[in-house]
Amino acid sequence: MSARLGVLLMTYGSPADDLHDLPDYLAAVRGGRAASSELVDEFRRRYALIGGSPLIPITRAQATAVENRLRADGVDASATVGMRFSSPSVLDGIRELRDLGCQSITAIVMSPQYSELLMSGYRRAIESALGELGPNPPRVELAPAWHTEPGFVEAVAERVRDGLDALPPETPVLLTAHSLPRRVAEAEPGYLDQLRSTAEAVARAVGLAHGRWHFCWQSAGHEPGEWMKPDFSDLLPELRAAGHESVLVAPIQFLADHLEILYDVDIGAREQATAEGMAFARIESLNESPTFIRALASIATRSPAPVGS
Repeated sequence: MSARLGVLLMTYGSPADDLHDLPDYLAAVRGGRAASSELVDEFRRRYALIGGSPLIPITRAQATAVENRLRADGVDASATVGMRFSSPSVLDGIRELRDLGCQSITAIVMSPQYSELLMSGYRRAIESALGELGPNPPRVELAPAWHTEPGFVEAVAERVRDGLDALPPETPVLLTAHSLPRRVAEAEPGYLDQLRSTAEAVARAVGLAHGRWHFCWQSAGHEPGEWMKPDFSDLLPELRAAGHESVLVAPIQFLADHLEILYDVDIGAREQATAEGMAFARIESLNESPTFIRALASIATRSPAPVGS
């Protein structure tokens, strides 16, 4: 009988529900640099407006769905989560899977586009965890970029089609990714290519004509310096001037509801669209989309090189 497969879904995490650890969480996200009291207060306001981040519960639900999908496909598997900047940690997740009898684990960063510069922290967290687990730790393989995985592309395309069904004909679609400081983006041209490839693949799958969709950025940070353009706020006045009265925002990088969706898009982008006199909508997040879960299960059963090899 084959050994049990472990699946570890990894993402940023979020502060505790009562936000008491928000300063520590922001410092971790910022590479150890403490956030100003003004920045902490602003994020406290944002989390309060959305009722706290549901990211960790949703990621747990995604892991359960992946486990169920694999078992339905005849694969003996267990799946759990590991957060980079909050509990449960990557170490917690790997230890849990080891204790469940998993000697082989596929770790999936819950961002389809992979940048070694931006996301190598996940690899380091795995390496650190394996060092702490003592002799004979499980074999952990980090899934490479899966930005054009057919099931993932189709899952986003399904959400876009559903969103457009409720909007006027020819409503433009903004396919968004998390903004980056320009200096970081210029050091990662391959990552930018992955983002654009995803946008193009989704547009093809939906059947969007050239000019009907636009790739743009969202959620620019609070660091000084130039951030990537165009932001969706830059495109809204142009679309309104071209005669469009509605817009659909479709994130192609975020896989679950969390702050960058529930505040940056649902509150911030909606306010900007309303100010331009446009009706606003965004696609439903992938969350536990069956098509998306099948894609994750497919990724989990591949065999990239183990971490540390």
